[in-house]
Amino acid sequence: MQSWREHWRFPLYLRIWLAVVAAVAVLTVFFGWLWQANRDQTPPRQVIIRNDAGDVIGQSMVVPTRIPGQGIEFDVQLNDGKTVTVQFPPRPRRAGEGPPGPGPFPRGPAGLLWLLGVVALAVIVGSYPIVRRLTQRLEILRGGVERWGEGDLSARVDDDGHDEVAFLAQRFNHAAERVETLIKTHKSLLANASHELRSPLARIRMGLELMTPEPAAAARDEILRNLAELDQLIDEILLASRLDARATDIGTFEQVDLTGLLAEECARSGAELDTVAQGASVVVPGVARLLRRAVRNLLDNARRYSHGGPVTVQVLREGGDALVRVCDRGPGVPREERERIFEPFYRLAGASEREGGVGLGLALVRSIALRHRGSVHCEDQAGGGACFVLRLPCHQM
Repeated sequence: MQSWREHWRFPLYLRIWLAVVAAVAVLTVFFGWLWQANRDQTPPRQVIIRNDAGDVIGQSMVVPTRIPGQGIEFDVQLNDGKTVTVQFPPRPRRAGEGPPGPGPFPRGPAGLLWLLGVVALAVIVGSYPIVRRLTQRLEILRGGVERWGEGDLSARVDDDGHDEVAFLAQRFNHAAERVETLIKTHKSLLANASHELRSPLARIRMGLELMTPEPAAAARDEILRNLAELDQLIDEILLASRLDARATDIGTFEQVDLTGLLAEECARSGAELDTVAQGASVVVPGVARLLRRAVRNLLDNARRYSHGGPVTVQVLREGGDALVRVCDRGPGVPREERERIFEPFYRLAGASEREGGVGLGLALVRSIALRHRGSVHCEDQAGGGACFVLRLPCHQM
């Protein structure tokens, strides 16, 4: 379940929009202050002078001139060609009040240029930290991708935050980790395969050297067992490689009767099938041959370590999943090794090659389960032994 931070994360577009709103608010306050500071700069007005009879004797479009100490005055052209000066003395100042000073900007086009310059400077200064913050995170992400692309598979990027950039960084880290794990697994697979292939081949070579013209039945059986083990190893390596390649087509998904498949495999191996839902079949979507391989590997593993003891299989539905439990009465699996047994070529301490198996069976079971959107794990069996639980979804994902 996602945390409340992931659910209510702040989208990047909303953060940018709020930043723009804040910038507009700051600019509005700033221009309000400019208007307040320059409100005394009166624009040109038409002045009309009339005589006592109400006749117009003069008119002009004038711009009042503020003269320090004398107030505001302007010249008006009369109809007879003469010019008169009209003056408004300054208002009486209160005690302690100084004379009014000029506005912060000059009049005319120069003042407009000053205003535009201040606005441009405010936008540049205000937007730089926002843009730099966003682009810096993208540059860090690009640097991590470039290092990873140059071969440093351990390269990771900072994924702090709750926006789209952080989500992209998290997805990159997840993908890089998956690729690094996959490559390490393949390297380990090839390294261990070369070692495991030598053992049966060496035994076959020694058996051939010791053969008489008429080989003993025991020697012939040993050679056949080694050949079968070698054939099984090659087959499981090829299957493991296909399952690890996510783009590989593993087959057509269809509705598989899991109960019937388990009944066939239990009859083959001599295990006891316990169907919890009496008479009801458990059907799951999947590739029948792969599910059969997973069940067969679990049964073979249980039979190998139960040393002739009973192996029981249980199938049931739990919510929207199907559960297959394969239990034995063997020595069990230590808790600290219940994850490692699903690694390729890993064997428990004391396991003998004479018991069969090449260490790929359980790894294949996990790979098949993952390709079916399922899981597998090991747990304790009541009364002793181990129980492997294969969980598969009953509905197509």
